[in-house]
This record gives sequence, structure tokens and C-alpha cells, in this order.
Amino acid sequence: QVQLVESGGGSVQAGGSLRLSCAASGYIYSYICMGWFRQVPGKEREGVAGIHTGGRIYYADSVKGRFTISQDRAKNTVYLQLDSLKPEDTAMYYCAAAPGIDCYTAFRSTSSFGYWGQGTQVTVSS
Repeated sequence: QVQLVESGGGSVQAGGSLRLSCAASGYIYSYICMGWFRQVPGKEREGVAGIHTGGRIYYADSVKGRFTISQDRAKNTVYLQLDSLKPEDTAMYYCAAAPGIDCYTAFRSTSSFGYWGQGTQVTVSS
């Protein structure tokens, strides 16, 4: 079992920044994709970014150049730096884990993500 706890959400104005954190506990896999998703009520969940324990990184086209994913393996924590935020980035952001799979494969089939956090809200005002 893997437990994921997100933090760092909040309200900012357009152009601002936030850093989200996802702390993992429980069983720590050595080969795992950690991903960030976001969802707005009434819309499908969208994959945002992912990072593998080996370091390979995946970004959705909508956030490339604005969001940066990183990890601190010593702290079992994954970060998502959100810069140049836009109102359309407003959503609940979720951390998720896909054990035993690379991120590019995981994001093609999001059912690969078997563990999810409770989410943290990001609100961007214009």
C-alpha cells in the first residue's frame, strides 16, 4: 500500500506561482511513476505531469514550459512547480502512483495509477 498526501494548493492571480508537494508513505517501490492529474467538476481528469524513479519526465502539452515536476527520493516526495498560472489551470490537483511502469505507458492508460491522494485545490483568478 502507498499513501499519498498532497499539499501546497491555494489561490493566486494569473501569472503567479505555486508549488505542490506529494508525500508518499507506506511501501516505497523502486520502480514507479509518480504523476500529477487535475480535474474540474464536470470534466474529465487530465494528466499533467509524471516523473519516474529513474528520472524520465512526462508533461502534458498544455503545461509544457510552465510546470516543472521534480522529486526528492530521500524524502519520498514529488513536487509540481506551477508557474505562469492561468485561470484555466484552476482545478483540483491529485497526486497518483503507478508502480512497476514507466510514465509514458502509465499516462496512456491512467488505470495504471492504483494509488491516489485526496487532492489539493488550485484557484487562479484573472
